Amino acid sequence: MYAILDIESTGGKYNEEGIMEIAIHKFDGHKVVDKFMSLVNPEREIQPFVVKLTGINNKMLRTAPKFHEVAKRIIEITDGTILVAHNAQFDYRILRTEFRRLGYDFQRKTLCTVDLAKKLLPDAESHSLGKLVRSLGIPMSDRHRANGDAIATLKLFKLLLDKDSQKTIIKEVLREESQGELSPTQLDIVSGLPSETGVYYMHDKDGEIIFLGKTKNAKKRVNQHFTNLGQLARKLQKETKKVSFEPTGSELLAILKEYVELKKTRPKHNNITKKSLFSHVINFSKNGSPHIELEIVKNKFKKRQKIGFNGIPSANSFLKKISQEFELCPSSLGLEDTCDHSKNGCSDGCSDLENAMEFNQKIEDALDKYSIKGKTIVLLDRGREHGEQSFILVKNGILKGFGYVQLNHQINNIHILESIITPMPSDENTTFIVESYLRKNNNLKILELTPAL
Repeated sequence: MYAILDIESTGGKYNEEGIMEIAIHKFDGHKVVDKFMSLVNPEREIQPFVVKLTGINNKMLRTAPKFHEVAKRIIEITDGTILVAHNAQFDYRILRTEFRRLGYDFQRKTLCTVDLAKKLLPDAESHSLGKLVRSLGIPMSDRHRANGDAIATLKLFKLLLDKDSQKTIIKEVLREESQGELSPTQLDIVSGLPSETGVYYMHDKDGEIIFLGKTKNAKKRVNQHFTNLGQLARKLQKETKKVSFEPTGSELLAILKEYVELKKTRPKHNNITKKSLFSHVINFSKNGSPHIELEIVKNKFKKRQKIGFNGIPSANSFLKKISQEFELCPSSLGLEDTCDHSKNGCSDGCSDLENAMEFNQKIEDALDKYSIKGKTIVLLDRGREHGEQSFILVKNGILKGFGYVQLNHQINNIHILESIITPMPSDENTTFIVESYLRKNNNLKILELTPAL
């Protein structure tokens, strides 16, 4: 993780300068994940040549926060990062000086884009930020302002990362961040992986898959395998000679692919999933009563499975969720022995139980929302790249497969979707994976389709 930094200082005698503007872009190697920028009241005069260069004057800074007011935010956004700056020695010195004035020893690892550019772009006529980015065709605005220079430095750093074919930059970072020292082979493996969502496969010297897993960040996850302690970690560190990766974009798709791939390849170091991923279900029956009765039972005793859960607490959590969402009395769902009617909105006693038709309809509505039984739907999520969407197709309640689309007209046409999907086997576990994900995540777009005849 990197923190792209630029500071504008007041000028003046060495180690007597103050920060008057700062910008930090937290960068994970692919995208900016956080940013901070602010004018800062330096509590000292700005040198005239600095005013002319930056356009920042004393009047502009009178109401700006003082450094001690932004210090905590700077510490937080740079925690665990490598500071990257153009002429990093200067920016880092000024920053450390300000923290020393507060009695705090601020220390971070640094990378200097001047030094990197000299190594990776040795033929450049100039390595000053303005001339260098101009020669590379990198757009730049607000020169000599913290955020403008920080953005230009970020774009330059991205280009340098791409040109760093020997991965000297990432190797240095990984050595600093690792709990243990990575071997040259492990460094090469990790440096070649993206910080993306998908499924990773760890191979031995013969190419056999010895371990696989889903992840939201392949680079970070594999690096953890290579630096963690424990029996499994030691086996993987010893036997892994290559790691392949399949991006999915969608976390749900990564979970499904992990389940399917585990059943198909059965890697020797994975704990292969038992027959059922869920231990309990909510059973629904009337038992002579006009209203539906709900009962949490073990999966092996189910009579009529509706929705599966991994444990009783998970099932109770779902009942509480639908109690609030559909305005159902908690006691009518078996959550409490008694009901505080005024608190739970039961104005005429437990009217849920008195109006069986209304109560039953609410239960059916709740089940319909969080179940895929009998439905033909498309679950849309992020794709592997910009402009692409991933989709998972469910037809008549059965998982059919997944694919990727870029055009909206493809999404609404089930004939097209069926022709471009990659088939995926369906069973009670894939149904559980989809339904449990839908209960916990609201970021998926769900489209209902008419089944093809």
